[in-house]
Amino acid sequence: MDHNGFWSLIEDARFASGGACVRQVDALAEALQSHPPQAILDFRNTLGELLDRAYRYDLWAACYLINGGCSDDGFIYFLGWLIAQGRHVYQAALQDPDSLVSHPPVASLDPRYDTLWCERLLSVHDRAYEAVTGQEPPAESDAEVAAAADSSDPTGEDFDFEDPEQMRRRYPRLWSRFGRD
Repeated sequence: MDHNGFWSLIEDARFASGGACVRQVDALAEALQSHPPQAILDFRNTLGELLDRAYRYDLWAACYLINGGCSDDGFIYFLGWLIAQGRHVYQAALQDPDSLVSHPPVASLDPRYDTLWCERLLSVHDRAYEAVTGQEPPAESDAEVAAAADSSDPTGEDFDFEDPEQMRRRYPRLWSRFGRD
């Protein structure tokens, strides 16, 4: 499965579910089950690649603003949500995290009650693989695990997410919507 196939599955499931994480992951798991085991593993690999590409301080800071704070686990769950939004939103956020303010789920979010997470997306491939084969998926190779361990810190410039001046300067649109002095 190539990147186009990956994004097609994500976007079809998003459309079918109305964007609700649980329903989207259920639709995605069902769609993945119609593929051979290797395609499901390819999906897993593409998901990992996209997560790695987005594991950046600038996106973490945007998530921090949007969700009213964010742990390292919460950031990974946010990246699951970001990928679940589809290729266009994902790529726009990589180009300019402040652009997320225009995305309807962000624009309508009430951070007192809601967070933008989709943890279940991160393991949808395991569920589909087990349904197709009756077995757990094979572990990632030692080289993949070692590479992931070597890059455990986000990429980009680290800065203080609690500094209102920095956050206001870096994310003017998100700050105007979610900022707190």
